[in-house]
Amino acid sequence: MRKWLPLLTVCLGTFMLLIDVTIVNVALPDMRTDLDASFGALQWVVDGYALAMAALMLGAGSIADLAGHRRTYLAGLALFATASLICGLAPNPTVLIAARIAQGIGAATMSCTTFALLNAAYAGRDRGAAYGMWGAVAGASSAIGPIIGGLLTEIVSWRWIFFVNLPFSVLAMALCLVVLTEGERAQHNRIDVAGMTIFTASAATATYALIRANEHGWTNALTWWLLLGSGIALAAFVAIEIRSDQPVLDLTLLRDRFFTGVLIAGATLYFAAFAALMYTQIWMQSSLGLSPIAAGAVGLPLSLMAFVVSGALGKYLHGDNPGRIVGAGLALIGLGGLLGALFVHGDASWPALIPGSLLVGAGVGLATATLSSAAMSTVPWHRAGMATGALNTAQQLSFALGIAALGGLFTHRTRHVLDNPATTAAGVQLTLAVSGATALLGALVVPILMRRRTPAAAESTDTTARFDSESTEHAVAERLS
Repeated sequence: MRKWLPLLTVCLGTFMLLIDVTIVNVALPDMRTDLDASFGALQWVVDGYALAMAALMLGAGSIADLAGHRRTYLAGLALFATASLICGLAPNPTVLIAARIAQGIGAATMSCTTFALLNAAYAGRDRGAAYGMWGAVAGASSAIGPIIGGLLTEIVSWRWIFFVNLPFSVLAMALCLVVLTEGERAQHNRIDVAGMTIFTASAATATYALIRANEHGWTNALTWWLLLGSGIALAAFVAIEIRSDQPVLDLTLLRDRFFTGVLIAGATLYFAAFAALMYTQIWMQSSLGLSPIAAGAVGLPLSLMAFVVSGALGKYLHGDNPGRIVGAGLALIGLGGLLGALFVHGDASWPALIPGSLLVGAGVGLATATLSSAAMSTVPWHRAGMATGALNTAQQLSFALGIAALGGLFTHRTRHVLDNPATTAAGVQLTLAVSGATALLGALVVPILMRRRTPAAAESTDTTARFDSESTEHAVAERLS
């Protein structure tokens, strides 16, 4: 049993950082009342966390490769716990948003170490089992957030959705000190501060522009200047990375069609499966009058399906055709989104969400673990932090921008009237339709990009064989330990 303690330690952190992506959704109406928050502020409560994760994930991965994955994971846990405490005590929206951003920084430093820590602890079939179990936790965490959030919000207070992180953080830190081992560190000695800073500025400016457009309209001149500034910053980031000896993101990785497919798949999955959840929660509570517990429970089918599928199939989903598996997962998510859009109409109620949620959950469970192991298969061990960081950046940035972009569609349909079931249902219907269509498009593109050219070419261009071969896995594990 002791050999699975490293997995438990990593899964505790994963569970907390992913559950905090969506746990706030169900508490947004109470936050709005208690803190007198605007709709834009509510978007930032969700987006501030996701954006911090997305913007800092690459930099955190480079730091982890240099400073050590165990040490970085521990530091992230400590910051995450401290920020959670401040979130729970926040007296106004400004403090809450700032603390959520700090939470996201802690989550980024934890997330970028996940697979390096698992690789250091396990090899052979144990590694496959660990990936499968981690995938089950990851697949269920984001979906189960509204359920836990609903229980805590209604029974105690919305503030307890943050306070509950504290005992789990303490347990994870204690286990980290006792059971995790530190792998070999990268030999470079410089962090790409300029690249990290410019990328963060580009992502934050784009997100702010989208949220501002929701409040002030697309005719607002400042919105377009912000978007232009974001584009210029992104171009500057590319220029910096091309010239950097030790870039925060090695752009040559994007020449690998397989790795590019992994990033596109991760971005599509998080946008299509999770970005619309904020608006379904607003519909159920503000328009249908559901309690936080009841609204959170509506997400249970998605959560259970993701957990069951990933837990049952995760260890079998690391073969030679990950693109097909991920593509199938995206197809299920797409069909689920379109099914939800079909059933949610003016006089619909919460059961209209269930059939689509089951399909989305199955797709999330099918794709999550496969996608993560596929990302790791493209890089050598000393770039584990960069690969994980790139994938998580794509996922969280897509989620953050998705919240902002779908928010524009939602408010356009609802005309900012959130207590009218008919107009709010129309807004939810549109967000689900766009999410579903995006996932189906991804299901067509991703398998093509993630198709291995030939067995020989695949062996020469990536390290998939290392993760599939037990003897080589043992060699890598010994090098990491």
